[in-house]
Amino acid sequence: MPIDCLPPINLRTDRLVLRPANRSDAAALLDYYIKNRDHLAPWEPLRKEMFFTLPVQARRLATMEQQMLCVLSLHLLIWCPTSNQLLGECSFTNMIRGAFQACHLEFSIAAEAQGQGLMQEGLSAAIALVFDTYGLHRIMASYCHDNVRSGQLLQRLGFNIEGTARSYLKINGVWRDHVLTALIDERWG
Repeated sequence: MPIDCLPPINLRTDRLVLRPANRSDAAALLDYYIKNRDHLAPWEPLRKEMFFTLPVQARRLATMEQQMLCVLSLHLLIWCPTSNQLLGECSFTNMIRGAFQACHLEFSIAAEAQGQGLMQEGLSAAIALVFDTYGLHRIMASYCHDNVRSGQLLQRLGFNIEGTARSYLKINGVWRDHVLTALIDERWG
């Protein structure tokens, strides 16, 4: 059942805290992007220098807050609870209601946090929240063919490949083909 508004959400897993993004996180998010600039570049849009500034990150976070207030998206920042270090982010965007009841998933993790199962742990909790609280039926995610880690992660999370989209997203300045996947909440019947 669609919802009109949500209470503040903080998710805890064994090793992580996932909190909704807000403007007070601008410095931490900027630091995350600066430290992981080379690591994330092959999988994200080409970033201009202005992207790596505090005002731009604050504006991005303000937009995320507004989208969450309108229940159009959920933007979660993934933190280490012991060090309070930002380890990654995940976003459920383009929430569509009506007959579709679906959204898109985007995610990234710091280079130093890879290979520890942290993103799978965080996304498992976030996906359960989206299905249970937001009442969505389908979560869609895409990845570049050569992004093996993302493909394997989505498979472990239960996403099924639905096809390939040619020239789907402009990644690092180049239009790239993407593998399209989706996870369905089977409880809908």
